[in-house]
Amino acid sequence: MGYKEIEINLPTAYSEDQLKQTISKALRISEFSYQVINKSLDARKKKKIDWRLKIGISSEYIKGELPLHQDAMPISYKKRDKSVIVTGSGPAGFFAAYVLQKSGFDVVLIERGADVDKRAKGIGKFEKDGLFNPLGNYAFGEGGAGTFSDGKLTTRSKRVSKEKEFILSSYIAAGGPAEIAYMAHPHLGTDNLKKIVKNLRDEFKKLGGTILFETLLIDLNIKNGRVIEAVTSGGDLSGDYFLIAPGHSAFETYRMLMDKGVPFRTKNFAIGSRAEHKQEIINQAQWGIGSLPGVKAAEYRLTTPADGKHNVYTFCMCPGGMVVPATAYQHTNIVNGMSRYHRNGEFANAACVAGLHPNQLAGRIVSPSEALEELEKLESTFYEFAQSYAAPFCTIKDFISQKLTVDSVKSSYPLGLMPAPLWEMLPPTVTCSMQKGLLDFSNKLKGYDQGILLGLESKTSSPIQVIRSENGLTDGFFNLFIIGEGSGYAGGIMSSAADGIRAAMKIVDRE
Repeated sequence: MGYKEIEINLPTAYSEDQLKQTISKALRISEFSYQVINKSLDARKKKKIDWRLKIGISSEYIKGELPLHQDAMPISYKKRDKSVIVTGSGPAGFFAAYVLQKSGFDVVLIERGADVDKRAKGIGKFEKDGLFNPLGNYAFGEGGAGTFSDGKLTTRSKRVSKEKEFILSSYIAAGGPAEIAYMAHPHLGTDNLKKIVKNLRDEFKKLGGTILFETLLIDLNIKNGRVIEAVTSGGDLSGDYFLIAPGHSAFETYRMLMDKGVPFRTKNFAIGSRAEHKQEIINQAQWGIGSLPGVKAAEYRLTTPADGKHNVYTFCMCPGGMVVPATAYQHTNIVNGMSRYHRNGEFANAACVAGLHPNQLAGRIVSPSEALEELEKLESTFYEFAQSYAAPFCTIKDFISQKLTVDSVKSSYPLGLMPAPLWEMLPPTVTCSMQKGLLDFSNKLKGYDQGILLGLESKTSSPIQVIRSENGLTDGFFNLFIIGEGSGYAGGIMSSAADGIRAAMKIVDRE
């Protein structure tokens, strides 16, 4: 049996028969098996947009040896007389707990929010009546903030290849589409994620793991640099290791950790608003036509140096998705984006943000705790403006000209819009950069200036970062790991999950 890899281009709406015929013609063989290794859209020529595929073909009529398969992350079970408490069920917390349980530790995973079904019901009620539910919101609950997102599985880090394969195979085994193993820009969609996190939870429990929902981490009992107990709303939990994956919205958890001597530093982050367009506008700009058979919806990723002081870029683009009220607390008002797997909604949205440092937000040098306070103040001003969870908005053209001219527009946002001078509500340094950035984006992507800007986007990354020792532990502690987006070292599903896995494997290696 021989093996060969080839690259081919096929029409966007190709069939499996077309794929087989192309392989057969390219290699001049009729009997073979194949596997798609990589698939990406080649849209360099709008008159001829194709799928570019890398295919691995096995056949007795091919010369060349089969590639050796190596398990990317072999996890062997060995019963260990050690217990681990993991806080937070987002990608970092869950995958850390999952790996540790598979490795033979006794793991208890606690989550301040509700399980995904109860959480989804709470979100539905919130979007219907505008009454905030601390257990049913977009920030906290089973699967973390990523459960209600586009479910992107991309990462810019080249250091997570082993972890990436484990994460993707786990998602596929839990019901994720097989294509995420080979698509250049894989995504799950919130509809798939809601099923996947439940299936992963069931697998974790079958392995002997314990998960406690609606259980808030309140305090840590520490002795001589070693955490002894986690004090929770459901009682005290003792353990040998403690991993905390708070996400970057859990401000009270941050403050508790600071009070306990966990060292943090401020770092660059980004804030801005959500840009929303009719999806057809984006399709037309990227493809030259309003729709493309065989492709769900066009994406974009834009970046510019803007005014030369703060880069402006788009983040977490959700094709065919909706803008959602993503506040973590009752009297703040922020937005985020979400898509379903088929990305077949009327609108596209993405964060449009400017990078800055907390010192620039505050206008002075601030401590990590003061950085959180400044961000909270900003998030509260958007709630105070609307006196509700309606999203303050303006058109992109209005933001550029800094003149409010619109009364109402169509939007996917479920809790209503309120015309607002967003350029006055954002920090001046952000407004200046975004004004230049939006003008540049409008020149780069035809029709971009036909969109609107909604609300405050303040959760692209954390403004603070925990200080780690070389071994990954929290500096000054013997058994405490802070992981995921809330640690300040990760952003997005893949990098957060990989960060949790790396922490788990450090514990495995020690025991």
